[in-house]
Amino acid sequence: MEGTWWSLLPFLLIIPLAIWLKEILPGLVAGLLVGAFCLERSAVGAIERAVSAILHALTDSEHMKVAAFLYLFGSLVGMMQITGGIKGVVERLSGRIRSKRGILLFVWLTVPVTFFMPMFRIMLLGPVMKAVLRQFRIDRRRMAYMIDVSTEPIIVLLPAATAFVGFMTSVVAAALEQNDIHESPYDVFLHSLPYNLFAIFALAVGVLTTMLNIRIGKPRAKKEEGETNELHGLGLRKELALINGEPLHLFVPLALLLGLTFAFFVYDGRRRGANRWIEAFSAADATWAMMLALFVTILLSMAFYLWRRQSLSELTYHFFAGGNEMMAPIGMLVLVWAVSAVAGELGFAEYVSSTFGTWLPGAFVPAAVFLVGSFLSYFIGSSWGTWGILMPLGVTLSHATGAPLEVTVGAVFASGTFGAFASPLGDTTITTAAIMDMDLMSYAKYKLRLSLLCAGASLAGYVLLPLWMP
Repeated sequence: MEGTWWSLLPFLLIIPLAIWLKEILPGLVAGLLVGAFCLERSAVGAIERAVSAILHALTDSEHMKVAAFLYLFGSLVGMMQITGGIKGVVERLSGRIRSKRGILLFVWLTVPVTFFMPMFRIMLLGPVMKAVLRQFRIDRRRMAYMIDVSTEPIIVLLPAATAFVGFMTSVVAAALEQNDIHESPYDVFLHSLPYNLFAIFALAVGVLTTMLNIRIGKPRAKKEEGETNELHGLGLRKELALINGEPLHLFVPLALLLGLTFAFFVYDGRRRGANRWIEAFSAADATWAMMLALFVTILLSMAFYLWRRQSLSELTYHFFAGGNEMMAPIGMLVLVWAVSAVAGELGFAEYVSSTFGTWLPGAFVPAAVFLVGSFLSYFIGSSWGTWGILMPLGVTLSHATGAPLEVTVGAVFASGTFGAFASPLGDTTITTAAIMDMDLMSYAKYKLRLSLLCAGASLAGYVLLPLWMP
C-alpha cells in the first residue's frame, strides 16, 4: 500500500493514550484496532484484521523463539530463587561488610550473580542493605539509588544471559524487517550498546559516587523516615524470606548458561558457514542459540536440583510461576509485532521516508529520538513499552535520512532506560522505595535530579556523535 498519513494513526494514538493512562497495553490494543480499521474500513473487518495480525505474530517462527526465550528465562530465575541460589550468594557476601565503603562496594560486587532481571536483584539486595543502614549511618535514599543504578543501567548493556536481550533484539528485528534492511538484528543490537549513553553516564555517576564516597543530594528530614506509600512485591519478599540460602544453586546454573550460550553460538555459526569461532558469533542466529542454551541449562539444572534433594513439586510450581512473570512483556511484544505489521501494510515506512526524509537532517535523528522517547518513557515508566513503540520510528527515520543506525538504535534504548530508571511509575523505583521504607514521590524526585544530569549529557552526545562519525 502507498504510504499516507493514515499510517501514522496507530502511533499517534498509542503514545497519547500511554501517557494519559500510564499503561502501554490499552494504547497498543487501540492502535491496532484503528490501524486495522484504516485497512478494512468496517468495524467487523477491523476486528478480524486485528485478530489475524495477532495470530500471525504468534505463529511466526522468529517471534515464537523470542517468546519461548523470555518464558524459559523467567522459569530459570524462578527455580534459582526457590532453591535459594541468589539469596545464598547475597547472604554470603553481606557477611563480609565491615565499613561504609564496603557496603557501597557490596552493591556492585553482587552484580555478576544477580544481573538477570532488575526486580529480582532489588528484592534480594534491598532487605540486606536495609538491615545494615543504621549500623553504618548511610542515607537511605543514597543506598536505594546505588541499588537502582546497578540494575537496569547495567542489565541493558549486557549482550547475553538476561531477559532483556531477547526483547531488545526482537524489537530491532521487527524494525529492520519493516524497512527491508537485511542486517543481523543481534549484530545491530550489539553495536548499539556503546551508544546507550544514558545507561553509561548513569553507571559512571553511580561508580564515581561510590568510589569517591560522594554524598548525593541534601540530608533527608527525619519526618520522612519510614514513610512509604507502596507495598509492591510484598508477597514475593515474604516468600524469599523463608528460603534457605545456597550459593551453589546459583553458580551451577549460571556457569551452565554462560558456557552453553557461548557453545551454541559457535555451533550455530559454524553450521551456517563460519570457519572461525569469532566469525561464528556474527553468523549465528542469536535468539535461537540463546534459547537452546537456556533449554539445556534448565534440563541440567533441574536434574542438579533434584540431586540436591529439592522438591520436584516446588521446582515445577516455580518453573511455571517464574515463566508466568514474563507473560506481561510477552503479551506486550505480541501486540507490538501486530501493530508494526498493520502499520507496515498502511505504508508507514514509505510515508516516513518520503515525508521526514526530505527535510529532517540525519545528524539530528538520534537526539530527536532520544528526546521523544525520554518524554514518553518517563510518563509510562516502561523501558520495554518505549522500545516497542519507538524502535520502528527510529529505524525508519535512520533509514530515510542516512542517520547512523547503531547510534539511533542506541538512542531508542537509552530513552527507555531513562524512563524506567527515573519515572515514579517505574517498577524498579516503586519496588526500591517500598523495600527501603521511603516515600515514593520523594525518592523519585531525589533520583530525577541525577537522571536529568545524565540525560542532558546523553542528549549532547547524540547531537555531537553523528557530526564526528564518517
